[in-house]
Amino acid sequence: MGRDAGLEELVAGALGDTPGVTGKAMFGGWAFLVRGNLLCGVRRGSLMLRVGPANETWAVKIPGVEPVVMGTRRMRGYVRAGAKAYGDDGVRARLMEAAIGFVGSLPAK
Repeated sequence: MGRDAGLEELVAGALGDTPGVTGKAMFGGWAFLVRGNLLCGVRRGSLMLRVGPANETWAVKIPGVEPVVMGTRRMRGYVRAGAKAYGDDGVRARLMEAAIGFVGSLPAK
């Protein structure tokens, strides 16, 4: 896997004027953080979003979206959207809105 400049641009555009946004290389791709808290990770073929536990239930019902599993550990509140899901502007916007809302509610690091 590697970085996906096109998807990074779409995510950056969705973040618009969200205060406290930074980015850095992470997870073999690019991560976006809000006030030091991980918001999402982008790499070729995959968009990982921190939507929060309350949003995970509806998010994983979307075709192409699944829970994040690191090794054998399920990461509660995180989902991974494949190309089919993040390629749909409406789905991507809904997931990004959920992630921005959840991560924006966390205290700054």
